[in-house]
Amino acid sequence: MDFVGKLFKGDRVIWIIFLFLCLISIVEVYSASSTLTYKSGNHWGPITQHIIILTVGVVIVLLVHNINYKWYQVLPIFLVPFSAILLAVVSLLGAMTNGAARWMNIFGIQFQPSEIAKMAVVIATALILSKMQEENGANRKAFKYIMWITAVICLLIAPENLSTAALLFGVVVLMMFIGRVPFGQLGKMIGILALAGALGAGTLVAIPSDTLHNTPGLHRLETWQNRFKNFFENKDAVPPEKFDIDKDAQIAHANIAIATSNVVGKMPGNSIQRDFLSQAFSDFIFAIIIEELGLIGGAFVVFLYICLLVRAGKIAKKAKGNFATFLVMGIGLILVTQAILNMCVAVGLFPVTGQPLPLISKGGTSTLINCVYIGMILSVSRYTLEQEEKEKLAGEALIQDEPTAESLQDEVIIE
Repeated sequence: MDFVGKLFKGDRVIWIIFLFLCLISIVEVYSASSTLTYKSGNHWGPITQHIIILTVGVVIVLLVHNINYKWYQVLPIFLVPFSAILLAVVSLLGAMTNGAARWMNIFGIQFQPSEIAKMAVVIATALILSKMQEENGANRKAFKYIMWITAVICLLIAPENLSTAALLFGVVVLMMFIGRVPFGQLGKMIGILALAGALGAGTLVAIPSDTLHNTPGLHRLETWQNRFKNFFENKDAVPPEKFDIDKDAQIAHANIAIATSNVVGKMPGNSIQRDFLSQAFSDFIFAIIIEELGLIGGAFVVFLYICLLVRAGKIAKKAKGNFATFLVMGIGLILVTQAILNMCVAVGLFPVTGQPLPLISKGGTSTLINCVYIGMILSVSRYTLEQEEKEKLAGEALIQDEPTAESLQDEVIIE
């Protein structure tokens, strides 16, 4: 037990949540990868690859959580420009996957630059907020610096992955709110963006789809238009016998998976809709979790993410220094917000996006970066616990060294 305690340092609750998510991931990805198994002809191939990535992820968590979190302040200096360059390159030369250029290959290794960019922006935001805190809140210049970095990265991400850009921007706004950036600045920005978003959505719906399809550089706009229209159309007006299940197959089969479930589900390995959902192992894995593990399993997954956010809040509150506080809160928000977005898509509460379920969906870059996030949270909690232990020991030593009333009286008598 002493060896385990030395190996797995930091907050135990975070470790338990992380391990539970990994176990659920292994079981459900194995079950949901039937389409990959059929295409590859290798029954064990998809899950073997996923287990290897998770194993590497665990090693990354162990390494990262042993690094003092103060060193992470150096990362934005080279990560922000590096990720910006990668995003620019991938938009021009990236490999097309599901109609979007989000991947690039370096020495045979395929990865998503947007995942690195997300981490860079979160750390940079935490660093700026920590360095520019004043008595009455953050300096007004903090808003400007953060928005310059965020705007550049989000504009590079948005053409190929609008949901990721919107998710990242929303998390940065929440971090600035927590970081006491003047509400006037945030309010004006949110108002302008809300107006621009409404005008953009209206224009998108009004433009004929043929125009979008034939316009160079705007290939993703047609996809956004279709998803927007499909989400807001009145499905109740269509009789069940006339419903076109192939028109929006992902949402249709996700709904079937949830509707055919029950309290305890069909049990792992018995999903039917996994054979029809093209991204059952990634974007729509939450629907498969509900189908196989029932409402109880789905609620348990939601509970794990809520616990992750609550625990991150407690660690941030106890953290020594502003950077640690904002870093942990930023990481907690990016992980849990993405999880909520994925689950809302799976149950039909949000238009379809390409967001995987953190630490559960099958993935490469996203899984490893999420493991880095967990390692950073554990690093802060480990350092905080060590500092509290040192302060406790110092306090006990001070009490022992203080002269008691009896010892002072004895000294007077001797004199």
